[in-house]
Amino acid sequence: MTVRAVRRGARPGRRLPPAGLDAIAVEEPLEIRLRGRTLAVTMRTPGLERAMVLGFLLAEGLIRSAADVSVRHDAKQNIVHVRGAAGRGLLAVPARRGTLTTSACGVCGRVTIADLLARARTRRAPVRIPLETVARAPALLRTAQAAFERTGGLHAAGALATDGALLAAAEDVGRHNAVDKVVGLLLEAGTLTRAAVLAVSGRASFEIVQKAAAAAIPCVAAVGAPSSLAVDLAEAAGICLAGFVRPGSLNIYTHAATLQPGRRR
Repeated sequence: MTVRAVRRGARPGRRLPPAGLDAIAVEEPLEIRLRGRTLAVTMRTPGLERAMVLGFLLAEGLIRSAADVSVRHDAKQNIVHVRGAAGRGLLAVPARRGTLTTSACGVCGRVTIADLLARARTRRAPVRIPLETVARAPALLRTAQAAFERTGGLHAAGALATDGALLAAAEDVGRHNAVDKVVGLLLEAGTLTRAAVLAVSGRASFEIVQKAAAAAIPCVAAVGAPSSLAVDLAEAAGICLAGFVRPGSLNIYTHAATLQPGRRR
């Protein structure tokens, strides 16, 4: 359940909306256990748990594909159990985390960020993306934000192919969770290599660019502003980073040569 109805009260004598029911985005904890031990606890919007965990594990550098692990979701206890698939093993021993990862932070609790920087590299040949694909990404993403339309309280992420086709989209109270869900959906569908643009509804922060780099997605398009560290990481990782993307305008901060301008009429 991603949305819950909550009763709204009104104070007598005040010009406030009348009492009634509001649609509120659901936020619940999810514990991720690896081989029976807690790897992380994240605050997230329920739904797409398997996809979110797959995206999370890829960003952590623990898997390369969905086939590397088995994922079982215990909905009653809000726990996801992860084990290496038969004949396969995890790529690395996970770094220690704190006990809680909030819905606002994708790298909270990490001992250092050195291993994040080590993984910040694209793994495919250079790609040219039509400028129009990037410019239209947030508007196309908005068409997939059904829960946001009802609540106004969810972030969204989506992946687009070079031709502008929306490959996957997801919503969550945490922007990093939304990205993990999208990457996980692409892993499940076997379409991650088609992803050319990662569109996000909010700002472009460090962890968003890090997840794009881990997934080898060559461009990030954000509705909001990038942070300084996001720009630095995108530059180092070879990722084209665009911010303030609106109909008819956008700012390009890194690797502008990735974009292919449209033909003039």
